[in-house]
Amino acid sequence: MVHVKNLARWAQPFCFSNDRIRNSLENLLPDCHSNEKLLEDHTAEKTAKMSDPAVTDGTGEDKIDDDAKSTKSGPKSQPGSKQPSRAGSAQSGKSGKSSGRPAMAATPAGSVRGDNPAADWRQMRRIIAEDPAYSLATVPLLVDLCIKHIVTHFDNNSTILNDLPPRYKSKVLDKISTDIPLKITANLVQEEDYWNRCCKARWEICDVSQYGGNWKRICPAVTSPVREAPKGPDFDDASDAGSDAGDEPECDHFNFAPVLKCLTNLEELHLTYGVSDCGMNFEWNLFKFTARDCLQLAQCVAACKHLKVFHLSRSTLDDDKTRVLISHILDHPSLTTLDLSHNTISDRGARAIGKFLNNRSQLVSLNLCDNDIKVLGAQAIAHALTKNTTLQNLNLRLNRLGDEGASAISRALQRNSTLQKINLGSNEFGEATAPFLQEVIMQNTTLKSMDLSCNKLGPEGGKQIQEGMEVNTTVTHMDLRITDCGQEAEYCIQQILHRNKETERQSKIQDNSGRIWKRLPPQAAHRFKPEVPTITVQ
Repeated sequence: MVHVKNLARWAQPFCFSNDRIRNSLENLLPDCHSNEKLLEDHTAEKTAKMSDPAVTDGTGEDKIDDDAKSTKSGPKSQPGSKQPSRAGSAQSGKSGKSSGRPAMAATPAGSVRGDNPAADWRQMRRIIAEDPAYSLATVPLLVDLCIKHIVTHFDNNSTILNDLPPRYKSKVLDKISTDIPLKITANLVQEEDYWNRCCKARWEICDVSQYGGNWKRICPAVTSPVREAPKGPDFDDASDAGSDAGDEPECDHFNFAPVLKCLTNLEELHLTYGVSDCGMNFEWNLFKFTARDCLQLAQCVAACKHLKVFHLSRSTLDDDKTRVLISHILDHPSLTTLDLSHNTISDRGARAIGKFLNNRSQLVSLNLCDNDIKVLGAQAIAHALTKNTTLQNLNLRLNRLGDEGASAISRALQRNSTLQKINLGSNEFGEATAPFLQEVIMQNTTLKSMDLSCNKLGPEGGKQIQEGMEVNTTVTHMDLRITDCGQEAEYCIQQILHRNKETERQSKIQDNSGRIWKRLPPQAAHRFKPEVPTITVQ
């Protein structure tokens, strides 16, 4: 509850945007002054009656009530008469001529008192605020409201910081959170005060002297950002759409060039670009494999001429980065094992890998497990398998080849004569794939291990694979788990696999025995000459 007069007095310092509100308050002031005047007159009148002996009877009771009752009953006896107003009765009481009461000094109608005790608040006019959270605190300045809005939405509109005047820019930097991702602040904020707050909020002890007195250098992964990814050569016959990656700033990792220059005879390299022991404010963009990381690494791998084994797994390697990497190792003289598993390689990256297999590659083992290769990528790899003469181990597990991709790979395996082990598990195969696999098993004579697990081949597919295995004599390992091939088909296939293993073991024994006989020294050969029987004639 707020008194109208006080509300108007408090509202004077404010800048009302609506003139109607100000006019309403000004119109209410005369009514407020009238109420104050009535209350003062009534209080003075009652005090005069109590002090005048002519108004009080012998019993000491006040006669004012009787007069009031008669005044009230008067209008009721006369239906046509009007009830006298409170203002008129107050004026007659003030004159004091008929009742003999002392006259009271009238207050001018236009005067305004500084303070009003408001003896009876029930007689006063009130305003009830519609907003229960309304406060008469000082309204903040428009500049402060704008700064508060910029700080609240800084993540979505951080570029406005460069357009602010210096004094407002410092206020924003003093209030923004230290948990804002570095991809937003790394290029934008150069003031040391902000980076000082970030470091002290993250660590209790910060020795800035080890970083040349620069607080920004203490924060992890704040290096020169990469905005445009270097593009590799186009391995496709037709142009494809560009990468879906945006132009957000990314932070580079370690450059291996100075280290690998000293390791001239390096033969094996295993890398994973990621993060360990991350905190609650983990942001993947701060640790992922960037385009410049890929370019620097590709150049280092190409420079290591003796490198034989290269693993780059779990590093968010996408199509563009794969094409950059492959373009640098196309003519690598000694690389035999390439592991790009658990990445995000799709069809465009698979085309680049197929080009690598078609070229003068020395690869013996290729692992593309857990990527996003589909039909077009499978067709590119299948085309490479028809021409490749060195690859022996291929892992395509956990991709999305489908029935069309499986048919392309199967046709390539019928012509390939070097691949010995292939993993096609979890590739969304159906019963339509079983006939193609049957042809591969019947015609290919070099495959020894096939993994077809986690594909819905069905009972009919199991029977077709069983028919192909009855002719095959080289496959010694086949994984048919979670394929719904049926127990009978799986049992028969396992018996055939056991037969092929036994045949392979016997052939190895014969080969080893023949090699041992050839290795015997010439001078010991007479010991193994058979004895010629002699005939004695008497």
